[in-house]
Amino acid sequence: MQTSNASTEFEERLTKMIAELQQCQKDKGHNSCMKCEKLIGCELRKQYVQVTYESMSKGEIGGFEF
Repeated sequence: MQTSNASTEFEERLTKMIAELQQCQKDKGHNSCMKCEKLIGCELRKQYVQVTYESMSKGEIGGFEF
């Protein structure tokens, strides 16, 4: 059961991060980070990539769960 709870936690964090990223894109008038002049060095995008990685790996170092 704890694995399920951990998975849910990672999914919730990812969902929240996606919403934050999409709001930033909307605020800047973009539909993608690739169109943003702040793409390189963007802290929000860096956090999004980290949360995405953690969600895929469920917090484990090394592999992903597909």
